[in-house]
Amino acid sequence: MPRLDFILEKLANAQQSLLQSADAVPANHWKTRPHKSKWSAAELVAHLILVERSVVGAADRISQKIPKRFSFFRRLHLPIGLVEARVIRQRAPISVTPEMVEEKETMLAGLREMRERTLAFLEETKGRNLGEYRWRHPFLGSFDMYEWFQFVAAHQARHEKQMREIAASLPKAIANLQK
Repeated sequence: MPRLDFILEKLANAQQSLLQSADAVPANHWKTRPHKSKWSAAELVAHLILVERSVVGAADRISQKIPKRFSFFRRLHLPIGLVEARVIRQRAPISVTPEMVEEKETMLAGLREMRERTLAFLEETKGRNLGEYRWRHPFLGSFDMYEWFQFVAAHQARHEKQMREIAASLPKAIANLQK
């Protein structure tokens, strides 16, 4: 299925880029916020895990039911490309809690494990038409299941840019902490 191959490639590329960007954040400053109003690298990764877990969980629940019919207007949504572009900034609808923040290697392992669960779900359902299943995104509109997994990749690519910003901002933040 060509659409699934495209999604798998996007997921792999986004994961690889994020992990490379995370390498630039020293483990001893993994939980350091570059600014009091910004996320730390740890909080960013916790957010990514949380969002991907919620998408896979919803996909699993919804795919076990009979697909619902949606009118043309209820299927409309903003382009997924907006997510990756970081043109519009939104507050995350799901909050990261302090309990979700762990050491760097533990969190990156958790991110990899979550992606393995995503890929396992896609492998288990590859013989089905997941385009028949859909649910609403809080800001962007209604996505079918394939679009949701494209969203996961775009969301991770969006935050990869943020991870690079965190890594670049940390030296200044660390210097300010030491004053």
